[in-house]
Amino acid sequence: MGVTTAVTGSPAERAAELAELVGDRAGAWDRAGLLPPDLLRGLGADGLLCAEVPVEHGGLGWTSLDNGELTAATGALCSSLRSVQTSQGMAAWTVQRLAGPAQRGEYLRRLTGGELAAVGFSEPHAGSDLMSMSTTVRPDGDSVVVDGHKVWVTAAHYADLLVVFGRYTEGGGAVVVVPVGTPGVRIERVADPLGCRAAGHAAVVLDSVRVPASAVLGAGAGLGLLVSSALAYGRKSVAWGCVGILRACRDAAARHAATREQFGRPLAEHQLVARHLATLVTGEQVATRLCEHASRCWDSGSPESVIATLLAKNESARRAAEGAAAAVQVLASAGAQDGHVVARAFRDAKLMEIIEGSTEMCELLLAEHVVRGVRGSR
Repeated sequence: MGVTTAVTGSPAERAAELAELVGDRAGAWDRAGLLPPDLLRGLGADGLLCAEVPVEHGGLGWTSLDNGELTAATGALCSSLRSVQTSQGMAAWTVQRLAGPAQRGEYLRRLTGGELAAVGFSEPHAGSDLMSMSTTVRPDGDSVVVDGHKVWVTAAHYADLLVVFGRYTEGGGAVVVVPVGTPGVRIERVADPLGCRAAGHAAVVLDSVRVPASAVLGAGAGLGLLVSSALAYGRKSVAWGCVGILRACRDAAARHAATREQFGRPLAEHQLVARHLATLVTGEQVATRLCEHASRCWDSGSPESVIATLLAKNESARRAAEGAAAAVQVLASAGAQDGHVVARAFRDAKLMEIIEGSTEMCELLLAEHVVRGVRGSR
């Protein structure tokens, strides 16, 4: 199906339009492991996959807070679709931060014009330790040659462009925008992922891939700086997506508990079931407030933005995993069927504790932040 909605409208209006487009098909997409490509390209052409891109580059020019609410709405509908949204947003943010004026003009227009992008960070031996990545970007005349192996690249199955992070052989790091049709690019779909099954996860092999030097962004900059810029956006987007998971689980569990009777009364009136509902309500509210704070910091350019985003991602993912488990417990056999909203959430939420920095990595970084604060106050 095609998408013909206009690019105007508030986040709430656009979320309602998105809900109509998705309808009740997310479960079938999850079971098939595929999203409709025309839906993705239509949403991309509407600017809804990277809504923070400025209007002059074809985007909607939304604030992080507005885009966050749209991301939560997407996450409540389909975490696989939200994952593609996160991937596109990360690609666009990387271009906005690192590209020159001509590069921004070209790539952002492509990303808001219906082309899809995937971002390559992780490698077989460099997951959370991204500073150990071995992908190389080597200048060669008016070209660069890219060699490497990326794993678990979200949306790579659908992508037109790959935004690849690697080591610049002249020193520092570099990001290269690689069209998927370039000779030497091989995309290998991840078979049967635990969660976000339709998000198009794939390994990307780059074997002597040659692209113009104009496709390089941020050449020579510190690899840590390059990675952290994109990861910050990804963490924020994942956190908002977890808000959506919590909202979907809360609503599904509340509906079931209010209408399903056991021992002559609704499940919601049994105290132990009510505890699960309270867990969901609390989790959704905590995650929402942390995400709102992170987005406000992002929009204002606050120096607290990095730590606020990290905190939002860590806590929202943890609460989503806990809340999804609670929802499955409330629905019991009614929610234990492949494709059901809470069954999907149970699997999807677990992945949220791993991607864009595992829970353990986030906790280490949060602890380091606290210790630096104490040392700095001496």
